[in-house]
Amino acid sequence: MPREKSDALFNLVKSLTKNEKRYIKIYAAKMAGRDTKTLKLFDTLQLQEQFDDEEVLKLNPDFQPSQLSNLKAETYKTILQALRLYHDGKVIDIKIRQLIDYSQLLFGRCLYHQANDQLKKAKKIAKKHDNLELLLEIGKMEKNLSAHIIDNLNQQRVNKIVAEVIDINEKINFINKITNLDAKLNSIYKKVGFIRDQRDHKAAQDYLMRSLPEFEYDKLSNSEKLHVHNLYVGYHFFVQDFELGNQEARKLVSVFENNPSMIISKPDFYATALNKLAISESKLGNFDQFIEAVDKIQKLSEYPGIVLNEDVHSKIHKYYYLHQINRYFMLGEFKEGIQMLNRIDGLDKFLQNLDQHSSIIFYYKIACMHFGNSDFHQSITWLNRIINMSEVDIRRDIHCFARILNLVAHYEVGNMDVIDYYIRSTYRFLAKKSDLRLYQQYILGFLKNLYKNETEEDLKTEFLELRDKLLTLRDKPYERRAFIYFDIISWLESKIRNISVGAVIREKALDSLKVSRQAEPV
Repeated sequence: MPREKSDALFNLVKSLTKNEKRYIKIYAAKMAGRDTKTLKLFDTLQLQEQFDDEEVLKLNPDFQPSQLSNLKAETYKTILQALRLYHDGKVIDIKIRQLIDYSQLLFGRCLYHQANDQLKKAKKIAKKHDNLELLLEIGKMEKNLSAHIIDNLNQQRVNKIVAEVIDINEKINFINKITNLDAKLNSIYKKVGFIRDQRDHKAAQDYLMRSLPEFEYDKLSNSEKLHVHNLYVGYHFFVQDFELGNQEARKLVSVFENNPSMIISKPDFYATALNKLAISESKLGNFDQFIEAVDKIQKLSEYPGIVLNEDVHSKIHKYYYLHQINRYFMLGEFKEGIQMLNRIDGLDKFLQNLDQHSSIIFYYKIACMHFGNSDFHQSITWLNRIINMSEVDIRRDIHCFARILNLVAHYEVGNMDVIDYYIRSTYRFLAKKSDLRLYQQYILGFLKNLYKNETEEDLKTEFLELRDKLLTLRDKPYERRAFIYFDIISWLESKIRNISVGAVIREKALDSLKVSRQAEPV
């Protein structure tokens, strides 16, 4: 059996679009002359499902095994060169860097005025898109050129360049402080999830206030404003203040939409901003505003002048599917949500390509969707994907609530013989993760005693008592986070009223959602 292995060249080839492949073949043909081995290797890799050196050699008898490594390196380099030319003028950063490169080439030929002309063009574009890093590089080159372009305005020009470089450096340093703080808070969130108690809240607040650099908002550049709002959105989400998170998300999106050139130069950041806005609108039940944000995500590829790479396309797909699930949750339409998931071609492959944090979120939401549709066996199947993960230090909160929901689902399918085992296992897990709250204690105690009740009236009494206990927790800031993960109140009411949990949630959705137009089908 041929040996299969991952290969950087193979992965690069498989990431190419149809138009890129066509351009690369034309470019390689021009560069290769009589040596067509690069093209042959490129064509062979396009046909392979998985990379295999031995198959490459078998299909190309003129390739020597000892030469294959160098040939792969040359082909990889050729593809990157072709991609740079293909995207020349389309990707803003590449266009600016190309002008900087032209300036450097002209400088090396002592053509200083021509070099300065190229820098002026680069600087104009960089300023328009608020690209501080490239503006700093341009400023450094302008200082070098100033020694070779001397006239009556030289001193004035040098002073202006120096002042601009100092200003840009300060802006970059400010953004670095903000993004460092954001990255640290985000890493904590991805580990533990939403804050659990007053101690968590105070620690997050103290860390933010201690680390946040001083600033005057009106004096910030657009790039600085983007990162400030992005930090605040993440912080407010972390502490479960979705009202303030929504306000900051709206401001974040507004900075982009008031400066359209930044949407073109930072499409990945804009997609992330829209995603955060959609999340906050869904948490607040603002259905129309939620749909508007999701529509913008879906239509981002149609934005005039925008060029999206595979990374941004992947983000858009992830955000769009996530919010389609959220949409059905908001409406309580679980059956329709399952039908939507079944229509997604290659859902398992899509999920396998996600990072672990995103995978956990999708698994849990899909499990909840099946639970809402009373597909309890399917819910358990998806929950087991989380429970059986070897790595449980990513989103501990979801790991905890997956185990709680798993217990409830086992009760629903009548697996009473395993309930006691799962309760003890869940107790141990929650204690180990220091996440045994009143919410969990009430549910675990309820399930532990449930099998002792023999009559329907006894069961109904137990359901009513648990519901009343849990309702008191909704007003407690650090206990109500539990209801973000799973609407167990609706499940209890479904048992009390003897109707499906989906029916209860749909009733609530119609009463509480702020909807001014009828929901359109996907």
